[in-house]
Amino acid sequence: MNVYDFDDTIFHPDCTAKFAFYFAVRQPSLFVTYLPKCIKAYSRFKKRVIPRYEFELTFFSFIPKVKDFDRKINDFWDKNIKNMSAWYMAQKKPDDLIISASPDCIIAPIAERLGVNHVASEYDREYGVLCGNLMLAQSKAQYIINQGMPVIDNFYSDSLSDTPIALCAEKAFLVLDKAQRPVPWPKLTKENLEDISRQIDVGWEDIDD
Repeated sequence: MNVYDFDDTIFHPDCTAKFAFYFAVRQPSLFVTYLPKCIKAYSRFKKRVIPRYEFELTFFSFIPKVKDFDRKINDFWDKNIKNMSAWYMAQKKPDDLIISASPDCIIAPIAERLGVNHVASEYDREYGVLCGNLMLAQSKAQYIINQGMPVIDNFYSDSLSDTPIALCAEKAFLVLDKAQRPVPWPKLTKENLEDISRQIDVGWEDIDD
């Protein structure tokens, strides 16, 4: 079984951000209500004032405002499936597992189109709340262990915060250049262990300058 992160791993750019923009263009008032709030949360996250969980809740907060969500998300994927990485589409298999911190309501439709399995952050579209932990960093590894899944043959991600699940795989690959180039996962060394550990804890690498 091969396991893949989604955003900036087999799809570029971040699908939630792209869907937010797609929706805001069709409902311009969202730029006034959502964008400033999201920018403020991003700034506070970057300064390490708020945790990743709180930032993501703000990031996802446009979703309950999307009327006729199922139709709109399918229209979105009609237009954006072309952003799937060519290298992934060439090696895709039916038993692939996409594992993503993005909301399940956004990931599920594309996983169904691709004909692969998925697990993502459970987000309640009606109430605008996460129904559990973000499917991020060690949560991904814990999910694999809890489900008693088969051995992971290959794991792919753009983020070193996914090192816990990378260590569960026979082989792991770090995806670079906007989801275009997989390279072997960096080996843990004394020099990089502290930095990787910090990234696993909070996912700061996604916002570093």
